[in-house]
Amino acid sequence: MSMQIGMFTSGYQRNPLEHCFQDAKEYGYDFIELWGGRPHAYAPDLKAGDICEVRRLIDQYEMPVRGYTPEHNAYPYNYMIGSEAQREDAVNYLKLCLDMAKEMGAEFVLTSPANGGYLATYDQLWARLEKTIRELGDYAAKLEIKLTVEALTPYESNFFTRANDLVELFRRIDNPYVVGMCDVVPPFVQHESIMAYFDKLGSKMDHMHIIDGDQGTDSHIVPGEGSMPLQEMMHELKRIGYDGTATLELVTGYINEPRMYARRAVNNVRAMMAQAGME
Repeated sequence: MSMQIGMFTSGYQRNPLEHCFQDAKEYGYDFIELWGGRPHAYAPDLKAGDICEVRRLIDQYEMPVRGYTPEHNAYPYNYMIGSEAQREDAVNYLKLCLDMAKEMGAEFVLTSPANGGYLATYDQLWARLEKTIRELGDYAAKLEIKLTVEALTPYESNFFTRANDLVELFRRIDNPYVVGMCDVVPPFVQHESIMAYFDKLGSKMDHMHIIDGDQGTDSHIVPGEGSMPLQEMMHELKRIGYDGTATLELVTGYINEPRMYARRAVNNVRAMMAQAGME
């Protein structure tokens, strides 16, 4: 099996959710990574009944939602900052997200430890993160769904930005349902190795976000149209036999024409994969 390519739906937030499923099916995506924000798939709205529409679209277009990525690393539920009551509120929200992901048949919920505030020490940040991920991981294990942890860029997080941070998290928390991933932007902007994630995380390396960018920025550009060595990365993924999931993370930079750019993105990536002998 070759690497499975997913569509990220954040950029479609001004379009009907059905457009995501229509386009994913027509353009040749393998799955959807569903953005959990209004108006489409905010967890409390799903709980109130919108989950039925998501399941209808999954069935109608035969397009699985394999990942659910709730909006939480900035607003309104950043569990890394604020009072203990606010942290608990964020945890309860993410437990609901895990419940909704299970109901739609998703395999994982993605979480990103965001900025913990300028006055917090590393010890305080790590204590807060470990407490949170341990609680969420235990809940995910009961549901038999993965909690996939993502390192962010330094523009988004003030302490959880590198592969080594994931290594440290897994040293502290031994839970088979807590896994890691590589978004290619954080290592690129920090002059780190993308492929080192695979070496360092081993079997915990469970998912990717693929996008292009300009050196030194966290811009999310259509793959093949920035300065990242994505074609060469495909050859490396072929070499190591990666056959997991990879979502093309177009976010809001193309919000005016998400359908056009979603088509271009997957066409570009499929061409790179073919050149690397992955398809």
